[in-house]
Amino acid sequence: MTQTTTPSVTPAAMRRTLAGFATGLSVVAAEIDGRLVGMPVNSLVSVSLDPPMVSLAFADTSTTWPVLRRAPHWGISVLGEAQAQVLQDLRRPAAERFGGIEMRIDDGAAFVQGALATIAVTPRTAVAAGDHTLVLLEVEDLRRDESQRPLVFFDSSSHTLSR
Repeated sequence: MTQTTTPSVTPAAMRRTLAGFATGLSVVAAEIDGRLVGMPVNSLVSVSLDPPMVSLAFADTSTTWPVLRRAPHWGISVLGEAQAQVLQDLRRPAAERFGGIEMRIDDGAAFVQGALATIAVTPRTAVAAGDHTLVLLEVEDLRRDESQRPLVFFDSSSHTLSR
């Protein structure tokens, strides 16, 4: 199958244009063979209410994704404004990524302590989608701290919402 791209729709143009779309910031993580594996994500999307499902997208170039996909249960932690440092810490190399971050493990799913929301999921379907893999996840449990406000990703950096 031959794919064609409109000349103005380049990867750089996609990145620049979609940087104008604000998203939440989350962490997906699991405990695999006694160590934490995960990464920050801003592709969390609600897919279905019945059955409850969300999705995440992983770049094909990710070195974390091939390891994470081995886990039967994942934790998604939605970051609140007070957790900007967690986001910075997660930019470290994979082996050091979770050092100093307080985490809670539940049935292999790993959650950032004090997150605005937590979502326990089970991966169900992975679909090739261009240079990413889109994963559909069944929601097993979820909680939200309604006293917190979200950390958001806009214009390629993190921000807080104005009151």
